Amino acid sequence: MTQQQSVRDGTRPVAGRPETAERSGPRPAGDRSERADATEAEVSAVPDRGTVRLALTIAGLLLALLGGFALGRTNAGPGTASAGAAGTGSATADHTHPAGTPSHAHPGAGPGGGDAGGLTLSAAGYTLVPAGTSFTAGRRDDLTFRIQGPDRRTVTGFAVVHEKPMHLIVVRRDLTGYQHLHPTMTPDGTWSVPITLPDPGIWRAYADFTVREAGGAEVPLTLGVDLVVAGAYVPRPLPAPAREATVGELTVTYEGTGQVGASAPLLFRVFAGGNPVTAIEPYLGAYGHLVAVREGDLAYLHVHPEPELVDGAVKFWITVPSPGRYRLYLDVQVGGVVRTAGFTMTVD
Repeated sequence: MTQQQSVRDGTRPVAGRPETAERSGPRPAGDRSERADATEAEVSAVPDRGTVRLALTIAGLLLALLGGFALGRTNAGPGTASAGAAGTGSATADHTHPAGTPSHAHPGAGPGGGDAGGLTLSAAGYTLVPAGTSFTAGRRDDLTFRIQGPDRRTVTGFAVVHEKPMHLIVVRRDLTGYQHLHPTMTPDGTWSVPITLPDPGIWRAYADFTVREAGGAEVPLTLGVDLVVAGAYVPRPLPAPAREATVGELTVTYEGTGQVGASAPLLFRVFAGGNPVTAIEPYLGAYGHLVAVREGDLAYLHVHPEPELVDGAVKFWITVPSPGRYRLYLDVQVGGVVRTAGFTMTVD
């Protein structure tokens, strides 16, 4: 019973108006005693005004605190989502050069240029969905896949980067058998490319592409998937670090070494019969393509060169994400033939 109800009902004593004044005439002793007991019980059951005031103050403080907490949680939502969105970039491939240089930053590069890519099937809401991943050693077969968007629909809009909308790199787990392929897409978004995996083991396929979204934004990505070739896997040791590689009648050398977390130049020169080859031809819109794969987890770095030759050399800028050994694969075209030179680079 509240204080106001007690006053209206006439059950709570009020100053200047004693309970006994409501009756006239004498009252039996027993009645007076019972009534007094009831009155005392009612008075003790109703808190005084100070207590009510204190309770209301405490309740108000609690409500204010709870409201502030809820508001903070609400305001924190967008910030958290933005941080997550920014972080997705680091899950994509590294393909960068120093700020201010004209060389190409490849799809998937993070802001610092040292993020490794190709380690996951999915990034930034996009997923690589292969139709099959089992192959027979030495037999030509088709690798078929599609890219699924954040809405779980098959993506059909891709930007052309270096003259192709899709670059597919394949390498075995021991870093042998490198292939650089270019799948074709059907109108429904299905990609397909003939492929021959010569040896048993686990192979890594990297899909390197840029999605063109409906609003015009372009999302560069590199997604990876394992391909399985049945049979006894006999890994080959990684070749020792060397500055020179022979490919057919050509010799390729390189200068420079990657640095962890910083862009560093690599210069590749081509020789034939001991003489510099100056007629290096553009291939897919550049004078060369360089892929670096980290030993162990097969993290992927893809770097394109400066737009022009530098003193007859193909110059790249590379940023490596960690110390370790990396296998470098250089694609260059001379006399209409694309050749791949392989190097092992150690980064301390």
